Amino acid sequence: MHRMYETHQAADAQSSTAFRRTRSAALALALIATLGLSACGDKKAEQAPQSAAQAKPPEVGVVTVELKNVPVISDLPGRLEASRIAQVRARAAGIVQKRTFTEGTDVKAGQVLFQIDNTPYRANLQSAQATLAQADANLAQAASTVRRYKPLVEANAISKQEYDVAVANEKAAQAQVAAGKAAVTNANVNLGYATVTAPISGRIGRALVTEGALVGQGDATQLAVIQQINPMYVNITQSSSEILRMREALAAGKLTSDGKSGAKVSVYTDDGRKMTQDGRLLFTDLTVDETTGQVQVRAEIPNPNGLLLPGMYVRVRLEQAQIDNAIEIPQQSVTRNEKGNFVMVVADDGSVSPRPVQISQSQGTNWIVTSGLKPGEKVMVDGLVKVGMGAKKVTPVPWTGTSQAQAQPAQPAASGTAAPTPAPAASEPAAAASSGK
Repeated sequence: MHRMYETHQAADAQSSTAFRRTRSAALALALIATLGLSACGDKKAEQAPQSAAQAKPPEVGVVTVELKNVPVISDLPGRLEASRIAQVRARAAGIVQKRTFTEGTDVKAGQVLFQIDNTPYRANLQSAQATLAQADANLAQAASTVRRYKPLVEANAISKQEYDVAVANEKAAQAQVAAGKAAVTNANVNLGYATVTAPISGRIGRALVTEGALVGQGDATQLAVIQQINPMYVNITQSSSEILRMREALAAGKLTSDGKSGAKVSVYTDDGRKMTQDGRLLFTDLTVDETTGQVQVRAEIPNPNGLLLPGMYVRVRLEQAQIDNAIEIPQQSVTRNEKGNFVMVVADDGSVSPRPVQISQSQGTNWIVTSGLKPGEKVMVDGLVKVGMGAKKVTPVPWTGTSQAQAQPAQPAASGTAAPTPAPAASEPAAAASSGK
């Protein structure tokens, strides 16, 4: 009995274990089926936006070709120079008694700058005046003698020789008076030199002498320098080959220029700031430097606030002519290969085709196109990678100056999907445009 009871108990345990195993297997199969359905749903959810994205042509940035007058601008380095420079020198010898200006300020023409001891010059003036007074007295006496002798000589009361001597003495006295007046004038001039004034209006620098200094002994001692900084001169150099090409283009009618007024000049400081007022071109030198092949060019720029100083290094944008009915496109829209320059033109139906173009020169960040494009056509600037990856048609959108991928904000990734990778800029793959030539 006891063995039968143990056998029955063991059978019950085995059946209970088998039941648990069967139930675990059923739960596992149900879980796998549920996960499979969920994965299928996620895969369909992934494929749905992808298929929708494939249905719409990718967007590319384009610019519309238009004709306009483009100025021919040369970007050149230059140095500033004062329009007028005057060295203030001592024209009278003596001791400097006083300095009457503030260094680094603006002075007016005729303003007193230095006072030199004028005691000897005042004494010379007084002596010259006394000599002149004596000459005047001698002239008066000689003239009186001539007046008295005239009726006497007519009446033969005196000899004619005595009358001639009286007339000669009068003329000598007149000469002495003239010499006395000249001496007074010279003494006045020398006395005026003792008071040093500004010869021109402008900004004066530091004083080169101090009170108590002896100046004017031998050489004219330099006392200060005045520079007129409004307007300023800009001295620049331009390649003789560029000037020759410009003159040839002007003669051929490819460029236009207003010969009556000077060319427009814009000045930028070394940190890139543009001066508020533009200047004008004054002249171009007629001689080419034999060592550098450069031509000296001078322009004039207003400087009412005194911000520009002589000797400063600046960048000058010189507008010497203009191209009529020219086409400008961004430089990154042009692809170069062994056959020349190409751009990608987007048709009205969204199709893209390469187009060879002729480029004359650069203008800032743009190229000036002389042939190959027509007004109204759309040139692709951004999105060349999308065309190179097999896109047959595109959706043109106006180019805003930045990459389309950079212009659009990043979208958050959907649940269970990866965030889309932004398309590279159009300027990266240079070989993409050549593949469609």
